[in-house]
Amino acid sequence: VTGADLASSRRAAMLAAGNPSVLSSTAGVHPHHAQSFGPSQCEELTELLRQTQVVAVGECGLDYCRDFSPRDVQRSTFIAQLEIAIAVRKPVFLHQRDAHDDFAAILKEFRSQLVGGVAHCFTGGQTELEEYLALDLYVGVTGWINDERRGQRLREALPHIPLDRLMVETDAPYLLPRDLLPRPRSRRNEPAYLPHIVGTVARLRGESLASVASSTTRNASLFFGLDAA
Repeated sequence: VTGADLASSRRAAMLAAGNPSVLSSTAGVHPHHAQSFGPSQCEELTELLRQTQVVAVGECGLDYCRDFSPRDVQRSTFIAQLEIAIAVRKPVFLHQRDAHDDFAAILKEFRSQLVGGVAHCFTGGQTELEEYLALDLYVGVTGWINDERRGQRLREALPHIPLDRLMVETDAPYLLPRDLLPRPRSRRNEPAYLPHIVGTVARLRGESLASVASSTTRNASLFFGLDAA
């Protein structure tokens, strides 16, 4: 259950605490909300991240597509969260859109001190992928892979993601797979559609669904420490 600002991170942590056998959560500030984050919020975020069920920092990163927060504020908020991740020894759940160069440069500065990171909702191509793998990141693939129009670069890069670095996700309630039939009237994506995404990933990689499912489950469990949470 992903946090996008302090309020949603608190709600996510409470939801996960109430359902410990099913849910874990993240806590962080999405770049859209970066201008609402300041030094006084660092302590609260750090305390949230000390809770057992809160397994990662994020989602955090940079978004230059919409610029809902000024870019310099996005960068300083991203850096602050990387520093918190280093302090609490938890991995980072990363968001990047139209900001690859700045995002990669900041990560390079901190990567050796981080316990791990995942490029959440990766939609890029081979060049971005190679840089993220060089940073020893996991790569999260969503229903973007099911869109043969917008997702062509990702579909071409997908076979080059090592199986031990691959994760699958829905980004629910967003990114409903374009080829899902029947399509829900609400157009609301749900975790229940994850097997549909896994099937597409397996087909495009030329691997069995069982292999992709077991490997990506194992990757997520190791990365987020789910067996220990």
